[in-house]
Amino acid sequence: MERLSMHCIQDILYRLRKGQPERSIARDLGHSRDAIRRYHRLARQKGYLDPNRPLPEAAELQATLGPSPTPPCPASTVEPYRTLVEGWLAQGLEMVAVHRRLTDHHGFTGSYAAVRRFVKRLHPGEKRVVLRMETPPGRQAQVDFGSAGKIRDPQTGKERTAYCFVMTLSYSRHQYLEFVFDQSIPTWIRCHRNAFESFGGAPEELVIDNLKAAILHAALEDSVLSAPYRQMARHYGCLIHPCRPRTPQHKGKVENGVHYVKRNFLAGELFFDLHDANRRGRGWVREVAGVRDHGTTHEAPLLRFETQEKTALLPLPAESFHLLSIRAAKVHADCHVTVEGSFYSAPHTHVGKVVEVHLYEGTVQLFDGITLLVTHSRAQKRGARVTRVEHYPAHKALYLERTPSICRERAQQIGPACAQVAERLLSERPVDQLPAVQKLIGLQAMYGAERLEAACARALHFGDPRYRRVKGILKAGLEHDPLPEGVEALVEALPGDPSTEETRGRPEGKQTQTAPSYTYARSAQEFFPPELFCEIEPLDALWESRTC
Repeated sequence: MERLSMHCIQDILYRLRKGQPERSIARDLGHSRDAIRRYHRLARQKGYLDPNRPLPEAAELQATLGPSPTPPCPASTVEPYRTLVEGWLAQGLEMVAVHRRLTDHHGFTGSYAAVRRFVKRLHPGEKRVVLRMETPPGRQAQVDFGSAGKIRDPQTGKERTAYCFVMTLSYSRHQYLEFVFDQSIPTWIRCHRNAFESFGGAPEELVIDNLKAAILHAALEDSVLSAPYRQMARHYGCLIHPCRPRTPQHKGKVENGVHYVKRNFLAGELFFDLHDANRRGRGWVREVAGVRDHGTTHEAPLLRFETQEKTALLPLPAESFHLLSIRAAKVHADCHVTVEGSFYSAPHTHVGKVVEVHLYEGTVQLFDGITLLVTHSRAQKRGARVTRVEHYPAHKALYLERTPSICRERAQQIGPACAQVAERLLSERPVDQLPAVQKLIGLQAMYGAERLEAACARALHFGDPRYRRVKGILKAGLEHDPLPEGVEALVEALPGDPSTEETRGRPEGKQTQTAPSYTYARSAQEFFPPELFCEIEPLDALWESRTC
């Protein structure tokens, strides 16, 4: 048997604590009574119905229930004959005749019950007569969206398709009306919150239409309420009752309310923009719709609300509900997920995985199952990146931490020569030279600050303050060798040296002054015996002339 989600089980426990009967829970959530009874029995055994205890967390429920079984998915034996069955039903054949033709002429071996179940799924049946239910004050509110035509967007100045959100209190028929530009989950939740604040309280029950923002699957057999909306209902103490698909009469008060708004307020009206529509809509609710003689109650909805229903509403919690939506996102190779055009970092160990993103008004939370990975401040604009350095591997994070300003500061701490080398490198092409400066500072870990400072001083003396030259001095152990006295540090750039090759091909006037790359700090006498110099005097003289 398929395991219900942890969120749904928590919702069942919450409804059981509220005293809602098992039959009513099964009807609202679209699950079997056996399933509700099974979780009810578990709740009694574990003490989950105790109102003094908090609802069990998802981790505790998962540990209690154990691993989830894999449900079987059998297909109907009539499915291969779907086209034939639909054609025969269109001709008016009874199900008995359909079964007989399949058996006699098409080799069907299934039962008549299989055919009946298949036909029932194809044609659920005719509409049934419903009983009108009146509710006591504060018990119920009915919610829906209705089309509002085109209204000017105050941000862009262009006309957009607008919708009117209508929440009607079932007892008084008092309404809350708001115009919006979408039916997204954040908008849906924000409208509910605004309606509760307008009423000064929340109803015990909410009857909603099968909208994408309120119900993920519209079919009655699989009515799974969206997680943010379900959490919002628990925050305000409400129970959500989804309306059956294609049965608007189950929430006729709202359907009539939307119709009334279109016919008596929107028809023939022109608005400057969305703000103007909402301002005039609030006035219309209190000055026109709220004082009319209602056709069913024969009382003014606003007066009935103020005198009988307002005090019966549930008090609002101290803090408003802020969760806007929950969605899935994949962690890409750059250790970020993309949410509404912005980028948020996640630990590098989750690259390639799909995480659950909880969007709040000011924050974004990433979850791996029931484990909270990180909480970010929400990006202020599309395309912004919200990054934590610790989410990268250590060797990658190092380059993010060492910015040009930090590199200059670290080089200054090592010594003035190191700071001068870093400054000369960063002053040319900071973006290109930043990796070299980062590596230069990294030499401190291998050779120490004193040796690195001496190597930088030697490289500066000979006019070649490059990372490769400093590293070469350290590897050869030349940083503490005495510098030549009385000899200017001049060198001749040899052909093929990178310090001169990189300036070739530039336009005249764009050449950079590049110091020579090599010099001869020691004389030839240090390397050869004295008796050889009489033979190579001309060559030695030429050699010395090149170094001056």
